[in-house]
Parts: sequence; C-alpha cells; structure tokens
Amino acid sequence: MDPLFGQSLGNIPLLSNAATRSISAENPHGERAGGARAVPDENSAASRLGQGWKVRPCITLEPGSVTTLADIEGSGVIQHIWITVRPEAYRSCILRMYWDGEETPSVEVPLGDLFANVHGLRYNVNSLPVSVNPSGGFNLYWPLPFGSRARITVENEYWEAIPGFFYQITYALGEVPAGAGRFHAQWRRSMTTREHPEHVILDGIRGQGHYVGTVLGWCQFSNGWWGEGEIKFYMDGDTEYPTICGTGTEDYFGGAWCFGDTFSGPYLGYPLWVKDEGEVPRHGLYRWHVMDPIRFQEDLRVTIQALGWWLDRKFEPLTDDICSVGYWYQAEPHAPFPALPDLAGRWVR
Repeated sequence: MDPLFGQSLGNIPLLSNAATRSISAENPHGERAGGARAVPDENSAASRLGQGWKVRPCITLEPGSVTTLADIEGSGVIQHIWITVRPEAYRSCILRMYWDGEETPSVEVPLGDLFANVHGLRYNVNSLPVSVNPSGGFNLYWPLPFGSRARITVENEYWEAIPGFFYQITYALGEVPAGAGRFHAQWRRSMTTREHPEHVILDGIRGQGHYVGTVLGWCQFSNGWWGEGEIKFYMDGDTEYPTICGTGTEDYFGGAWCFGDTFSGPYLGYPLWVKDEGEVPRHGLYRWHVMDPIRFQEDLRVTIQALGWWLDRKFEPLTDDICSVGYWYQAEPHAPFPALPDLAGRWVR
C-alpha cells in the first residue's frame, strides 16, 4: 500500500519520506512550526496562560461568507478531516473541495450530509470512511489525493453568524501515483411522484472512475413500508435498462425484511429512524462500496425507486422527500454539477 493512502496494522512499521502536515484554526496554513502562534487578548480564555496555549481553537463563520479552510500547494493526500459545529450549520453550510486548480468543485455537499448526518440531525455513525461520534464529532477518512493543489471552502448561508466552528485537516505531502482518481461527492434532493417514483442520485457523470458510496435521507409522506424500490446503476452507454439492479432498498443497505431495527457497521448502516410527535417518519442510511467499488469507463447514472405496498399486495408508487449524496473517484476533468438548491431548497421540513 502506498503510504500516502494510509496504513494498516500489517504495514504501519514501514517508514516513508512523506511529510505530514495538519491545518486547523491554530495553524491555518499547515506550516511547519506554524501552530499555536496566536497571541491572546484580555478577553481570551488563555489570557492568563499566554502564547502557545489554547488561544485560537475555532473560528466564526459570518453570514453569507465563504471561508477557505485549506489551500495546499504541492502533491499529496488529505487523510483525515475532523469538524464539529452546532447543528444549524448542517444544512446551511456547504463544503466544497477543488483539486489541482479546477474552477468548479469536485465536492459540493451540505456539511452534515457529507458525514452521513441527514435531515439536519445529529446522530452517531460507526463506519470506516465516515465516523460521527458524541456529540457531533464529524470524521472523514476517504483518501483525498491531489497532484498540484487542494482547496477546501465552507460557505455559510445561514442568516446569523455561526460561532464555534472547529476543524482539523491532516494530510501527507508526497508523490501521488499517476493512476489515482480524484474524490467527488454530489448532493441532490427531489420529491418523487406517483407518476414517476424515482430519485436520481447521480446523472451526467463522464469519464473513467468508480462509485464508492451512497447516503440517503428519506422523509415519508405516508405511513407504512417505504423501501421496496430498487437501486439501479446505468453505466457505459446503458439507456433503458441498467447493468446493475438491486432487489430492494433495505437489501442494498445490507439489511433484510424491512430492517426492523437500526444499525451502523463498517461499510453500511441504517443509523437513523425517527418519528417525533407531529412529524413525518425520517430515515438515514449509508452504503460504502469500499470492498466492492462499481467501476465505469465512460459514464454513470444512479437512481433509486420509492415504492411501498397497496393493500392488495401490489407495489404502491410513493410521493416522498428524498435527499442523497453520491461518492465516487474519477479521472479529471469532471462534468459540471447541477446547481445546488438554495437554503430554502435544502431546509428540513
């Protein structure tokens, strides 16, 4: 395994010439010996301790602002991102990632959804690429390679300032293999109809790559079973019929027979089921294709159906509110993303 892409217990003793750096509010440029340089003023919690202590552990996101969290020159791999912030930011703040000087982002996802926390809710996720721990510690372990530059921004579309935004971005500088794809993630939301009960997870993906993950947030507009629909992968020229077709929503996410309980595992999970008084049922699910990436050479389209049951045991088309994140690696350049809905279009009902 290339040391830039992480270690396992078997190869962790092996030494490497890669250089580890980390960006946070205490070292915003990841510079060597650049941490803990902030000087406290009289209002700081560190005013009695002085420089070198916990002076600037977080930042404030002003309303309407775009903040650059990382701007890294050179070649390397981002290995870990940790973020925590109050839940109001989960849908109102957008994370974007740009690789190698590109003008349009390869990642454009509401903050919480990127970490499999959908509906603007906070809950735990215990998986390998994404881990969310009490209380709202967001961890991303997808390897994020770049050849000449990596830039990560966060946009605050909330109507108030969001204080207490904590972050740590750890990366290794070194030569990236020529065959390494770039990480992509795209958020979509739709309301299915009885005439066409299908949600599009991805469409218009062009180039060579492999699909590595799905996050779904599902709001039911009616009671009863909601997950009879199939996921479908159309690739490399497929039109009417897909090459890969699932057998049911709970089957794709590794469960069976309408789930019956929540769970969270290394590669797949159904960590959220909630129905508070006066609210519609809401669900959160993830599936990581780490051991079974879906390879495509030219193009990719991914959809999922919204189906339940009529009383006569025929499939019922459902009108539901579904959001998703599709995750994939591909060779650049990537096709333009559809316009992200504004704050009202992302807000949780």
